[in-house]
Amino acid sequence: MTPLFQDEFAGGPPAKRSLQYVLGKREKGSPVVGTYCTYAPIELVRAMGGVPAMLCAFAQGPIEAAETVLPRNLCALIKSSYGFIKTDTCPFFTVSEAVIAETTCDGKKKMFELIADKRPLHVMDLPQLPDEPGAVANWSAMVVRLKSFLEKTFSRSITDQAVEQAIADTNKRNALVRRFLAYNARRPAVLSWSEIYDVTWLAASASGADLETMMEGVCARLDERIKSGAVIGDAKSPRVLITGCPVGGDATKAFKTIEAAGGVIVAIDNCTGSKLYAEDIDAKSGDPMAALARRYLKIPCSCMTPNTGRLTELDRMIAEFKPDIVVDVVLQACHGYNIESVKVEEHVKKNHGLPFLKIETDYSSADVEQIRTRVEAALEGTRKK
Repeated sequence: MTPLFQDEFAGGPPAKRSLQYVLGKREKGSPVVGTYCTYAPIELVRAMGGVPAMLCAFAQGPIEAAETVLPRNLCALIKSSYGFIKTDTCPFFTVSEAVIAETTCDGKKKMFELIADKRPLHVMDLPQLPDEPGAVANWSAMVVRLKSFLEKTFSRSITDQAVEQAIADTNKRNALVRRFLAYNARRPAVLSWSEIYDVTWLAASASGADLETMMEGVCARLDERIKSGAVIGDAKSPRVLITGCPVGGDATKAFKTIEAAGGVIVAIDNCTGSKLYAEDIDAKSGDPMAALARRYLKIPCSCMTPNTGRLTELDRMIAEFKPDIVVDVVLQACHGYNIESVKVEEHVKKNHGLPFLKIETDYSSADVEQIRTRVEAALEGTRKK
């Protein structure tokens, strides 16, 4: 099967490719700003000529070091992220000259206090009742404050014109990624879960001509793949839609287990999947800062209440990708997604008649066999005869 990536990025896992891209930009004079969440309006970073770097970590390795400070019963993502910083082994944090943080969960908020002396750090107070009067105005104020922080920290001016251009670039990026993801509306699928993950991860850092070149090349090779008849699985393979927490690195054991059991992951509805690219930013509002605030406040994270946007987006994805089962991958101690899983299961079964499987896990390998048993049982009932 033709590899999707050839000349656009060097080989290796997406984190390595993303790091190479960020380092290349830094060598050309672009300041690097680390982010922990899709709520960080990276258009402001790009409007000052900077490049964003994802700081969330997905590895078991540094968790032991993190647990000398953080409680053991804390989300693995937070412990891994902090552990990399504590051991000074996170290359993305090393090259970041400032950090954008946000109040999406209590664990992250307190972790930010522990790293506040290591880099210039700006915490954005995220309104978590997005439909309430004043929520957009409050978040707009946070976006404006971030702009001031970046201008002061890097001694650069961020003009409305530059923000509008960054918004246009984001909308073009979103269209390219959605075009790519739409290939898996086909049956059989033509994209593997790892290819979806790679592209959505890389697109979070790359922009402009770099991203356009990458995506045009990827889509051209997908067209060649379709012409040659190459597919993932076959017409009888269970189609799986993933939802839930951000997943990467060691947590992709759940994805690998689904693949090994004969399932085909056709779509990934989380922050390391399609969530960032689902909607565009209003490019003609006349107030680009407010336009950024409105768009980012629509991101359907479980920190929001009520989080009806997540169910609406699931409806759209189920209609487009026609999965045979929905799998909710949730990190232990991520209370928002853990509790919300009940509503997601009810919605998926009642409104779509689909089977549902919740996988609660962390970054260790201790539960791999348990996950395999549950996945195999869940997929067995969805196989086409």
